[in-house]
Amino acid sequence: MWPQVIAGFRLYWRSVHQLSDPPRVFMPDSSPHTVVETEFPVRYAETDAMGVVHHANYLVYFEEGRSQYIRDLGSDYAEVEASGYQLPVTEAQLRYVGSRRYGDKIRVRTWIEENLTRRVTFRYEVVDTDSGSVLVTGYTRHVWTDAAGRVTRVPESWKRIFS
Repeated sequence: MWPQVIAGFRLYWRSVHQLSDPPRVFMPDSSPHTVVETEFPVRYAETDAMGVVHHANYLVYFEEGRSQYIRDLGSDYAEVEASGYQLPVTEAQLRYVGSRRYGDKIRVRTWIEENLTRRVTFRYEVVDTDSGSVLVTGYTRHVWTDAAGRVTRVPESWKRIFS
């Protein structure tokens, strides 16, 4: 039984990690990155029983930052979906350094860290607006999919938005 399990795992691993058409960078990774900042107060509904922002809400803050980033570049998620494409999150990572309470003002800094033909990675910092201290850092990784949910290359019409 174990040889079949191992053989099956190897087949799966190859299908995931050894693509016949590996992703390629379609735009140079310019430095410094375009950074979009989104500022808002911590809302009461986002806090937990200890009175601090519940850890899961930082993903909501990341989404706010990402949405504002795309709006600042002249588009929005609704346009992406209306054109027959989607950008689902495939990976998320957060590192918690500090916390905030109801009414505190926070700023989400968002930039694109990686642009590949099928994948885009957004990087984030959530900072305290008053002190500038970093509260949370992290990233979300997304893949381009068509309306049926199949992974596809970034559409030509969207390359300029994510440059």
